[in-house]
Amino acid sequence: MSKLDLKRNFIPIKIALLTISDTRSFQTDKSGDMLAFKINEAGHNLVKREITQDDTNKIIKKLTKSIQDQAIDVVISTGGTGLTGKDVTPEAFRSVFDKEIEGFGEMFRFISFQKIGTSSLQSRAVAGVSGGTYLFALPGSPSACRDAWDDLLVHQLDYRHRPCNFVEIMPRLLEAGIAGR
Repeated sequence: MSKLDLKRNFIPIKIALLTISDTRSFQTDKSGDMLAFKINEAGHNLVKREITQDDTNKIIKKLTKSIQDQAIDVVISTGGTGLTGKDVTPEAFRSVFDKEIEGFGEMFRFISFQKIGTSSLQSRAVAGVSGGTYLFALPGSPSACRDAWDDLLVHQLDYRHRPCNFVEIMPRLLEAGIAGR
């Protein structure tokens, strides 16, 4: 089972938070507020927080800008992962991935299934890597974001997490075969 190796030092990573919604503002973005709190509480650096519309091109533009920014290691988005016509976040994310992290969506839906049953089928949460930057697309509900953070991301974004974690392989993300920055 996984655990923290307290002999290792915590390494804070630089995270950008992107809310994808046609209706949310910074005053009404409960999922973004909760994720921002959790990111800071864990000791990471929230370097940017933005809101963009449910528009494939606008999402791609925001992602591309963050991927090219050396001050960002991870982008976490909330919103637009459902099944309606306006939900285009997974398509936008997949269009910029160098590699998809299939297990993230699988694990998220497994965790979600244990809490909300078959309604978890409606989530299209995805994750991947592009230009050495991790990209995570979470649903828009605060409870889904909390589940993704508490059960997956807080562990995988902690260098002390054993037996392995995303942070320890960050220096190797740009090895041959993946487009570099």
